[in-house]
Amino acid sequence: MARTTAETFEETAISAKKIAALVYGLQAIGLFIGITYVVAVVIDYIKASEVKGTWIESHIRWQIRTFWFSLLWAAIGVLTYLLVIGYFILLADGVWVIYRIAKGALNLKDNKAMYGLEA
Repeated sequence: MARTTAETFEETAISAKKIAALVYGLQAIGLFIGITYVVAVVIDYIKASEVKGTWIESHIRWQIRTFWFSLLWAAIGVLTYLLVIGYFILLADGVWVIYRIAKGALNLKDNKAMYGLEA
């Protein structure tokens, strides 16, 4: 029996959602084991074209932006650490990353897109 386009689309969406959930998990583990944070963004870039035009695309964008902005603020924090302000920048960066992972994962669980887009 041939599968319909709707069935194929639904399977693709479920698969993409699992990938996005995996990336949120890798990002969370990355708070303790940094290499998984890098692996997570690599997966995002590999899967980005597959989710183009779906609500999962917003999660992939969210995850990629979380990586790059956290890296930027971490670099600024490290460079200014001896000036004491760097400690606060690194602390704020860590809190912000936790917020982004939690908000994204919760929205994904509820089948909600990021940025107010409808699923």
